[in-house]
Amino acid sequence: MHDIRLLRDDPAAFAAALARRGTAFDTEAFGALDAERRKAAQETEAAQAERNRLSKDIGKAFSSGDRAGGEAMQAEVARLKQVIADGDAREAEVAAALSAQLAEIPNLPYPDVPEGADEDGNVIVKHWGEPTAFAFPAKEHDELGKRLGMDFDAAGTVSGARFVYLKGTLARLNRALGQFMLDHQTQAQGYTEVVPPVLVREEALFGTGQLPKFADDLFQTTDGRWLIPTAEVSLTNYVREQILGEAELPLRFTALTNCFRAEAGAAGRDTRGMIRQHQFEKVEMVSIVTPDQSEAEHERMTLAAESVLEALGLPYRRMLLCTGDMGFTARRTFDLEVWLPGQQRYREISSCSTCGDFQARRMNARYRPAGETKGTKFLHTLNGSGLAVGRTLVAVMENYQTAEGAIRIPEVLRPYLGGLAAIEPA
Repeated sequence: MHDIRLLRDDPAAFAAALARRGTAFDTEAFGALDAERRKAAQETEAAQAERNRLSKDIGKAFSSGDRAGGEAMQAEVARLKQVIADGDAREAEVAAALSAQLAEIPNLPYPDVPEGADEDGNVIVKHWGEPTAFAFPAKEHDELGKRLGMDFDAAGTVSGARFVYLKGTLARLNRALGQFMLDHQTQAQGYTEVVPPVLVREEALFGTGQLPKFADDLFQTTDGRWLIPTAEVSLTNYVREQILGEAELPLRFTALTNCFRAEAGAAGRDTRGMIRQHQFEKVEMVSIVTPDQSEAEHERMTLAAESVLEALGLPYRRMLLCTGDMGFTARRTFDLEVWLPGQQRYREISSCSTCGDFQARRMNARYRPAGETKGTKFLHTLNGSGLAVGRTLVAVMENYQTAEGAIRIPEVLRPYLGGLAAIEPA
């Protein structure tokens, strides 16, 4: 959510910043609606002041014997009461319309974000590692998985498309990846592990920006709750409607959860394999910081995600997303893309975003600066994947495959698998 003063003080600059994202904004229409709300509020305040004045004078009129004057003032007070009620209703109606418009406006990109319409406008920031090459034709993970315990057909009969069964040692490797990521983020990167709810209220999804705009990409339960598309929702909303002390910050949370996405906008994309599933596991990182901490925290969080890929020996590149490819709540986003030799391309495995105070305003999450007893400021929030477990499993399978179809286990994962060095095909 934006501070409405930005739109009032310099609507042209606000519209220009949004235009960089390819989003049009009618400043005149918004300004007219805002003016209407303020006019309704001013008229209501004037009517309240007049009613209060007349209410005091009614008694004086009757006491002095001016019965006609007193009755006239009583009639005027009754009329003003209705004027106030109508004015309050109109102000509330216009305010709701303004809030609805604000809720649909994406965050403004930072000046250093490159302008572009889609992923073709993204910029490579760095590479780590050389793309894995083999002396044999590399296979994709779904082909390798057929002999290792990956079953899409059985999942299809139970749940439909975009689901999978993992069995045996492959399931154990998947579990090891999630455990390793949690241990790494808590022990090496200083995040606090959290076990959060995966069912949340509508207000929580509004707070982190998934609602109302992206309802089609979510799953809703019969009692009106929603399944989280990412633990960002639960972790960020931990501070909703709170006022924290500056000494409590920064807060850094991490969680391994199941995530659920309808993938409404991905029809026909990645229909094979585990890249784009309705249900998947992810280790999420969330930081709650003061405004002056958020810039450094974005780099810190991105490095924390990269360190997992480096520990696993997976080649990757960091991308700075352009204005047209960023998420709704982000001011800047770094995507990490891991090399998949089976596909012979880099694929996204983590997305780390800084949101400024955009989410905090939607959640009414604030802090009180040190040494101050009055006044609060909105927090800054950041979120990132550290990492998507299923996609990391895909990357390990493809980068550590052998000509015989086995999967070598990265060294850092072997303690989680009892020292196992490889998964052999059945």
